[in-house]
Amino acid sequence: MVDTMAVQVTIYLSESDKWQKRPLHLEILNYLREENVYSATVFHAVAGFFGRQRVKTASLVDAGGKLPIVLIFVDTDEHVGRVLPKIKEMAAQRLIVRENVVLEQGSLD
Repeated sequence: MVDTMAVQVTIYLSESDKWQKRPLHLEILNYLREENVYSATVFHAVAGFFGRQRVKTASLVDAGGKLPIVLIFVDTDEHVGRVLPKIKEMAAQRLIVRENVVLEQGSLD
């Protein structure tokens, strides 16, 4: 297999983030599915921090809905370029990382 280039986008969210009063991570995931993005996954962290704030952990009595959530999706550069403006709107003020990656196995077909 010839190495195939793709784009991976990682979005750092908080479990308390909302979009139109619904959980932001689920709204972004649903949007990506509607837009036929190849692959997307949401990870719910057991510990982490935002900015330079203190570490939040799942072992705290009440984390207050502030544990980190990471959403990652992969697709072609063209497709990512098409969906990213809406995601930037939905996740305003959140860290979004876009990087070129090489598919070592599988394809985006």
